[in-house]
Amino acid sequence: MATETRGEPAAKDEGKGKPAAKRTSPALFVRQVIAELRKVIWPTRSELVTYTTVSLVFVLIMIALVSGLDWALQKGVFWLFT
Repeated sequence: MATETRGEPAAKDEGKGKPAAKRTSPALFVRQVIAELRKVIWPTRSELVTYTTVSLVFVLIMIALVSGLDWALQKGVFWLFT
C-alpha cells in the first residue's frame, strides 16, 4: 500500500479525533501576504536588467542549439532515406 512505510504500517485512523483546521479569513490572508512581501529583497533595476539579459541570451543559445540539431538530423534522415 502506498501509505505504508518501511518499518511501521500506516495508521488506519489518521486524523480522527483531531479538530478540523480553522480557515483563515481573506483579510487575514491578504495581511499575511503583504507582510511576507515586505520581507522580500527586491532586485535593483540594474540587477533586473542583467538577469533578464542573461536569461534571454541563454534562451536564444538554446533555440539555436535545438534548431541546429533539428536541421542536422533532418538532413541526415533525408540523406538516409532518399
